[in-house]
Amino acid sequence: MSDLLKKTAACALAVWMVLWAFPLRAEAVSTSATSAILVDVDSGRVLYEHNADAKMLIASTTKILTALVAIEEGDLSQTVTVSREAAYTEGSSMYLKEGEKLTLETLLYGLMLCSGNDAAVAIAQAVSGSVEAFAQRMNAMAAELGMTGSSFANPNGLDDEKHYSTARDMARLACAAVNNETLVRIASTKSITIGGRTMTNHNKLLSWVEGCIGLKTGYTQAAGRTLVSCTERNGQRLVAVTLQDGNDWADHQALYDYGFSAYPAKRAAVLGKTVGSARVEGGEEAQVPLVAAESFAWPLAQGETLETQLQVDEPLTAPVTAGTAVGEAVFTVNGREAGRVTLLCGADVAPALAPAMGLLKAGLPG
Repeated sequence: MSDLLKKTAACALAVWMVLWAFPLRAEAVSTSATSAILVDVDSGRVLYEHNADAKMLIASTTKILTALVAIEEGDLSQTVTVSREAAYTEGSSMYLKEGEKLTLETLLYGLMLCSGNDAAVAIAQAVSGSVEAFAQRMNAMAAELGMTGSSFANPNGLDDEKHYSTARDMARLACAAVNNETLVRIASTKSITIGGRTMTNHNKLLSWVEGCIGLKTGYTQAAGRTLVSCTERNGQRLVAVTLQDGNDWADHQALYDYGFSAYPAKRAAVLGKTVGSARVEGGEEAQVPLVAAESFAWPLAQGETLETQLQVDEPLTAPVTAGTAVGEAVFTVNGREAGRVTLLCGADVAPALAPAMGLLKAGLPG
C-alpha cells in the first residue's frame, strides 16, 4: 500500500470517527435509490444519506477497487497476454482476444471506460497471478480503508453471494480513489484511442454535470443500476453513491446541486501558508510565522461557523529552525472540534547578539 493511500486511509478513518458530532440537516433532497450517500471528500462529512449501511450488490462499481489495487501494485507499462479465461468472461466487455498483448494501462482504460469484465480478469491475473489471489488483495485493501460492510469475490462485480458492499463503504473507497492521480486521469477520460482501440466512457455525468471527474457505472439484473461519481467545484469535491437506482443520472445531478449549495466548503488552512505567528524569546526576531503542514477545509451548513485556535507553547526560544513542528491549529464548528493541522515554523530565527558583543562590533573600525 502506497504512502499516499496509507495516509488517505488513516485520515479517512479518523475523520469518519468524529463525524457523529455533526448531524445531518433536515433532508432537502431525495433519490429513487434503495441506498444512497453524499460525502464531502476532504472532510469526510456526510451531507446526505439514505439506508447507507445496507449490504447491497454493487455490480461494476466494484471496478473502482480493482483499478486502485492494480495501480498501487502493478506496472502500467507491463505487457499482459490475455488468457482464455479473460477473453471469454461474460458480460460487458472491451472485446479482448485470447493471446492478445496489451499494456496494463490499456486494460485499465478498458476497465473504467468500457466496464470490461474481460479487462478485470486480465488485470487480476497480471497483478496477482489469479482472480482468487487478486480478490484477497481487494479485501485487504478494503479493510485498510475501513470498508467494514464489504466483501469482494471477483474483480468485475458479477453477482456472487460473497460479493457486496454498502453505499457508505463505496463512498470511503471513492474518497481514497480520487486522491490517486492515475485513477482520476483514467476515470475522467471521455474517449481515448490506445492500444489499437478507441474507447468511450459509459459515464454520462462527465458531460452532463459541471466538474464531474468520474468514477464508475454498474448494472446487473440483480443489482439494478449502481453509480459512484465525484464532482469538483470551486476546490470542493463531493462523492455521490446510489445503489439500485433506476433514475441515477438525475439523482446524482440533484445530489450535487444540493450538496454544493447547502454545504459550501470554508477553507481555514492552506498547505505551506501562514496561519498565525508565535513569540520568540532571545531571538533576532520577536515573532516567527507559523505555516500549515496540510490544508484544511470544512463544508458548512447555514448557521454554522468555522473557528481556528492556535495551540503553541509560547514563547519559543531561539534558535528556531524553519519546518519545526511547534503546535497545532484546532478547528471547531459551533464549538465542536472538526479537525487539527500541525503548525510548522515558517522561518529561521537566530539568537540575538549579546549586548557586549553588539557594542564591541559597533566600536570596531570599518
